[in-house]
Amino acid sequence: MKSILVSFLFSFVSLSITAQDGKAYFLSNPCLTPDGQTVIFSFEGDLWKANVNNGQASRLTAMQGYETSPRVSPDGKWIAFTGRQYGNADIFMMPVNGGEIRQITYHSANDEVTSWSWDSKSIYFNSARMGQIAGFKVSAEGGTPARVFGNYFFQFDHNLFEHPHPGNIFNDTWESINQVQRKRYKGPFNPDIQSYNPKTKQYKRYTDWEGKDFGATIDKNGNVYFISDEANGEYNLYTLDNGKKKGLTRFSSSIKTPQVNANGGKIVFERDYQLWLYDVRSDKENKLEISIIRNNTLPKEKDFDVRGNISAFDVSPDGKKLAFVSRGELFVSDVEGKFIKQVNRNSAERVKEVKWLSNNKTLLFNQTLDGYSNWYSMPADSSGTPRRLTDDKKNNRSIVLNAKRTKAVYLSGRDEVKLMDLKTMDSKTIVKDEIWGFQNASPGFSPNDEYVLFTAYRNFEQDILVYNIKENKTTNLTNTGITETDPAWSADGKYIYFTSQRLRPSYPFGMASAKVYRVPLEKLDEPYRIDKFNEMFKEEKKDTTKKTVNADSAKAMVIDTDLIMERLEQVSPNLGAQFLQGLYQKGEKTTVLYTSNHGEGRNALWKTVIEPFEQNKTEKIAGTDNVFGTDIIEVSDKLFVLLNGTINKLSLDANKADPVNISYTFRRNLSEEFDQMFYEAWAQMEEGYYDDKFHGLNWNKTKEYYKQFIPYLNTRADLRVMLNDMLGELNSSHQGFGTFGDDETIALQNQTMETGIIFNNENPYTVQYVAKRSVADRKAIDIKPGDVLVKVNDEEVDKSMDRNYYFTVPSRDRELRLSFNRNGQIVNVKVHPQATLFNNLYDEWIDNNQKRVNEKSNGRIAYGYMKNMGQGELEQFIIDMTQELNSKDALIFDLRYNTGGNVHDEVLKFLSQRTYLRWKYRDGALSQQSNFSPADKPIILLTNEQSLSDAEMTSAGFKALKLGKIVGNETYHWIIFTSGVSLVDGSSVRMPSWGCYSLDGKDLEASGVQPDIKVINTFEDKLNGRDPQVDRAVEEILKMLGRK
Repeated sequence: MKSILVSFLFSFVSLSITAQDGKAYFLSNPCLTPDGQTVIFSFEGDLWKANVNNGQASRLTAMQGYETSPRVSPDGKWIAFTGRQYGNADIFMMPVNGGEIRQITYHSANDEVTSWSWDSKSIYFNSARMGQIAGFKVSAEGGTPARVFGNYFFQFDHNLFEHPHPGNIFNDTWESINQVQRKRYKGPFNPDIQSYNPKTKQYKRYTDWEGKDFGATIDKNGNVYFISDEANGEYNLYTLDNGKKKGLTRFSSSIKTPQVNANGGKIVFERDYQLWLYDVRSDKENKLEISIIRNNTLPKEKDFDVRGNISAFDVSPDGKKLAFVSRGELFVSDVEGKFIKQVNRNSAERVKEVKWLSNNKTLLFNQTLDGYSNWYSMPADSSGTPRRLTDDKKNNRSIVLNAKRTKAVYLSGRDEVKLMDLKTMDSKTIVKDEIWGFQNASPGFSPNDEYVLFTAYRNFEQDILVYNIKENKTTNLTNTGITETDPAWSADGKYIYFTSQRLRPSYPFGMASAKVYRVPLEKLDEPYRIDKFNEMFKEEKKDTTKKTVNADSAKAMVIDTDLIMERLEQVSPNLGAQFLQGLYQKGEKTTVLYTSNHGEGRNALWKTVIEPFEQNKTEKIAGTDNVFGTDIIEVSDKLFVLLNGTINKLSLDANKADPVNISYTFRRNLSEEFDQMFYEAWAQMEEGYYDDKFHGLNWNKTKEYYKQFIPYLNTRADLRVMLNDMLGELNSSHQGFGTFGDDETIALQNQTMETGIIFNNENPYTVQYVAKRSVADRKAIDIKPGDVLVKVNDEEVDKSMDRNYYFTVPSRDRELRLSFNRNGQIVNVKVHPQATLFNNLYDEWIDNNQKRVNEKSNGRIAYGYMKNMGQGELEQFIIDMTQELNSKDALIFDLRYNTGGNVHDEVLKFLSQRTYLRWKYRDGALSQQSNFSPADKPIILLTNEQSLSDAEMTSAGFKALKLGKIVGNETYHWIIFTSGVSLVDGSSVRMPSWGCYSLDGKDLEASGVQPDIKVINTFEDKLNGRDPQVDRAVEEILKMLGRK
């Protein structure tokens, strides 16, 4: 026992020394005790404390999940903080010197501590439990939280701090809470420092900088400190000096989360992922030298299995071996997957694609280098080292080898198609065109290697082109305004097969109802039966002449482009959507393989067999359900297919896919993986970002700044913070890095069961009303205002407890039994609980707008609203208009708070419809064509500072088409079209690749859309139920109609 203890102590001391010798980074969310002598902060997901003078840190918590946002009560006795041990963020409290931890809030929405009341009896926090983010207050003794500033749905008040005099200081925009990492934003949704006193109704705005002022913190004397980017575009510390804004720091890198001590005089904050302290009296700042035990487990190797996690593969030409990729690592096995070896590359860089060369011994693969994918080769048996074949600062990808494996074609960067000689391994550019850096179809060769087949973009849509290698000539075969993609040349050279939706563009809607087509490259006739009959009587003559085969004497391809698009033949079924995956040709029989959902509504792999003198036969491939994309490899008349991470043998005769049972444990460590992910995320943005000036940012310099912190990453959460900070430097909307791994899995989970019952804010067990359209809004459910909740599922409630405690469980129940006291009588009801109140309260806001318009216009004006620009909201908007518009004289179309999507074109087409003729049945009434003609009537479009993304596209189009006036506020400046790029572990980076510009060339991301009549709804308007924007829209329309 003695030796074990000594060993343990030795390990602990060694760990401490190692940690203390290094620098402590990713210390976050700091606060100070009232005397300013102790700092409390979050590190590696736990709370720690340290003296600000000697910096030796000790751990305070060790809960599951992450503990953040500590705040010390003004009396110095308690720490309130946010903990995530149940998956969601709840408020907890503990003594400042350690002790029992008590849970204060119970709700599956995230609750984030912001501050204490000055009497140390209440805690303020942010929560979206009522649908949108808002400020709440809860007693430190527990109980049900109350909303601080009323119940307006789109209020967004957060970061509440009690001011000793004027009231609660707060912010009320996304840019000060969930978009803090977006730097240098200037626009109508910028945050300012404001205050409001609910008792006196006194409101005040302290700052009016067009950029960002947020994150206020206050001492007991009423001194306010906050963040602003006004000086140099970086977040620095500011104060209010006699009501005027004054800068206190001038750092060249941004600060975060400042907190002043309650007694005043010192402000702690984050900078460069370390803690800093500003002393008010001396007007100086210094970095806190925190000594902390760093328990960094990221370098520790973890086990992974290739089973079900294969992302790319190839089969050797001899049909005996597989090469495949799993989590960025490269493997080789026999074709049955029994004998597996990891290829020793001596690198943690990510492999994405792999091919066998013709000698059956050498692998060709791409691997990241400084974040970019480049080509390498090496012996498959690991007897040599990787040989780098390219050194490009762009992503080389989508490689395809010709049948003889003597040439390869691939895509490079945004605009190049390249050809590689597999003997010399030299590459050359053969085409420069608008290829795009991702969302590409793979290129290919004609059967005789005369042509390269590829796609390029024209007006956002893909065309199919061929490049003649000898003649150095490119021909556009399709040249339409819609997309033709995934082309494949038939083995006999007669056809090109592809996927297309021929009735509408793929952007921005996607290829709904796509089909598989083929186009004959010449004006081919159908075969004749008489020819087949005559062949039966022909005698075969043996040719005894010795012939020399010339490899370059293959028959030249003939492409007749005359009326080529009129020769299209649909191959796949009429129902559902189909996407071409591959071709297999044997004799005169061609098998076309594609994914389709036409069977039972679920995607699967299907085949259509085309054979002369036979009807096309379409059948499903068994064992391929829920497949969306595949890789199909043909070797020696055998087919292999990658389905959902598993290699399968594909039997076309038996119509089934049989999985190859491959299991192999390999090891990676997250430290090297995170390093690789950082560079790849940066490189993807460098290659794919929509603005080649990067919004004026030096993107290379940005990489150099952030890469210095990579060695100090402790957790996945640190990586998430750092990469989102780096992306935020671009001042872009639609950006972010999302990641989740088993290392963050929390066993315990919570789900709050909502009933649709809105309880009184001051009396939290008393019913105020039942939300319309909620589960409690049913005929048989008898709940009335004033009812008092007394039981939940037969358990008597304790009114001193948080009411949500009784509704928060590991998973939502199917049914709830509730008992209410109604004037001394017990009323029992049953409800089927719902997940959230969001849509009920949102619809309530819309209903109030509708009522307001009806009342102020005497029913003359139709009101239409869209929550987002998705297909569902588009359809609901049109349904609403079919019910209401024809009987009204005008339309108010409201896009305030709209969160975007991609249906702008459909909305504008509908709004643009005008009457162009009339018709009628004999003795009937004249009716119009089109049936719905909104443009015949006055239209007002309502926008505000949170009309974003596709709502801004719609607003710009509305203005350009002169469909009416825009009333309200300038739109958000939040409009870049994006997609996503996956990283090695399944994490993703949003890729804003498509800018949106007005007809006069303005980048809407920078300019937004200006209203014709500017009207701003203030914070006080929202609190008091006023809506000047709707009122002005009604007024303008009534002017146009002439008041009656």
